[in-house]
Amino acid sequence: MAGSRLLTYKEKDTWIHRLSGVTKMLFFLLWSITGMLTYDTRVLLVMLVFSFVIFWMSKTEWKQVGTVFKFILFFLCLNLLAVYAFAPHQGTEIYGTMTVLAFSGRYSLTAEQLFYEFNIMLKYLTVTPVVLMFIVTTNPSEFAASLSRLGISYNVGYAIAIALRYVPDVQADFTKIKHAQEARGIEMSSKTSLWDRLKKMSMIIFPLLFSSMDRIDVVSNAMELRGFGKHKKRTWYMGKKLALNDYLTIAFVVVFMVAALTITFSHGSRFYNPFV
Repeated sequence: MAGSRLLTYKEKDTWIHRLSGVTKMLFFLLWSITGMLTYDTRVLLVMLVFSFVIFWMSKTEWKQVGTVFKFILFFLCLNLLAVYAFAPHQGTEIYGTMTVLAFSGRYSLTAEQLFYEFNIMLKYLTVTPVVLMFIVTTNPSEFAASLSRLGISYNVGYAIAIALRYVPDVQADFTKIKHAQEARGIEMSSKTSLWDRLKKMSMIIFPLLFSSMDRIDVVSNAMELRGFGKHKKRTWYMGKKLALNDYLTIAFVVVFMVAALTITFSHGSRFYNPFV
């Protein structure tokens, strides 16, 4: 079932894998905050290029993240359609002009709305590669130790580490249940329509939920029998000290964040307006 384990840590010899979990978490947080705050298209395009370059440098295999990335793109398209359906003139309100390209009335298609939704798409795409890379390049045990070094309770660190560690197992269970359903004659391949596949996939949720609950019960009982949580502090086998590359990476993301937000708010608004 190795092929079905998608979002799982895989040891590789890259400078990104050698970074401390603290460094990768800080990079992920600051990068995400920058992407959320800015609507400057120039900044988002630079972030998009950096995201995919870093993703490529991590040597992450497409089979590890391809399916998840496709799901994210699918929900991104639904989100963009929802924005247009409920606020078709949000872009014109933001940029102060109205350039009609097609249709008329409430749902007239404007250049401003397209540009606004293009920026929303960029915001998602700048963060997604970093999120996926963070998951597949960070050892869960080392990450828990890194959180502890930041002053976060080791109970929280262990909870997050266990969640990351069991993501591949949940994916494997999903594949097993899916194959069992297909063996019973339920078609879930691309031969059926997307809507039919989604309805049939929903039938997997409850068996998957029950199997996950069983796993949680086993792990919690094992941790309780070993006295987990009795002491306020603990030592860590996978702890890693910050090296030169860690400090350089943190310095880079801090400087980039300051520069990006300075450019974003230099004109008194976080929206870059090419229509004036």
